[in-house]
Amino acid sequence: MENDKKYALVTGASRGIGKACAIELAKAGYNIIITYAGNTEAANQTIAELKALNVEAEAYKFDVSNSQEVEQNISQIIEKYGRIDVLVNNAGITRDDLFIRMTDDKWLDVINTNLNSAFYVTKPVVKLMMKQRFGSIVNTTSVVGVYGNIGQANYSSAKAGLIGFTKSLAKELGARNIRVNAVAPGFIATDMTKDLKNADEYLKLISLRRMGEASDVASAVKFLAVDASYVTGQVLEVDGGLVI
Repeated sequence: MENDKKYALVTGASRGIGKACAIELAKAGYNIIITYAGNTEAANQTIAELKALNVEAEAYKFDVSNSQEVEQNISQIIEKYGRIDVLVNNAGITRDDLFIRMTDDKWLDVINTNLNSAFYVTKPVVKLMMKQRFGSIVNTTSVVGVYGNIGQANYSSAKAGLIGFTKSLAKELGARNIRVNAVAPGFIATDMTKDLKNADEYLKLISLRRMGEASDVASAVKFLAVDASYVTGQVLEVDGGLVI
C-alpha cells in the first residue's frame, strides 16, 4: 500500500446521504469503502460512480447492528487497507409511531441500527486511528436528536445518543489527534423522507423554503471530516434554518 493513499469508510452508503458523502470524499481524493445492508444493486451503482472518479472503491454487505458481523468485516477492511483516515457513521433507519403504540421491536431496531452500530463500528476503527495518531470521525445525527419530534421517540433517542457519543469521544481522543464531530440534518430529500405527510407544512417552517439535498449534508460532512482541522466535538445543523 502506498503511504500517500487516504481511505474513508462510510456506513449505510449505497444511496441517499451516505452515497453523497462517499462521492464528496472521493472528489476530495479519498479511496472509499462503503457498507450497506441489503440493496446490492444500489451498492454496485455507487461503487461504479465512485470508480468513475478515479479512486479505489469497495462495498461490504453486513448488518452494522450485529456486533459479530461488524467485528468480522471491519477486521477484513483493516487487514486489507491498513488504515482508515475518515469514518462516517451514517447507517440509519426509521420505525416511526406514537410512543403509546411503539413496540419493543420498533424501539430496539432503531436503537440498534442508529446508535449501537456507531459503537460497534467506531471501536475497532478508533484503535487503528490511535496507532496512526490521526483520524476524523463524523456521525450523522439529526435535528430531532436535539429538539425531539412527535412519533419519533426511538429515532430521537438514538440520534440524541449519537450527540453524546460524539462529544465524549472528542474529549477522549483529541490528544491522539483524532477529531470527532456530527452533522444534524433537517428535512432532506431522500428515500427516508419521500413519503413524508404534510410536506408543504414543514416547508413553511424552513427559512430557505425547501428541503435539503443529500449533497448539502455531504458538503458539511466533507468540511468536518477534511477541512475543519481545528474543530472537534461539534454538531453542525444542516437544516436550512428549520430551527434558529
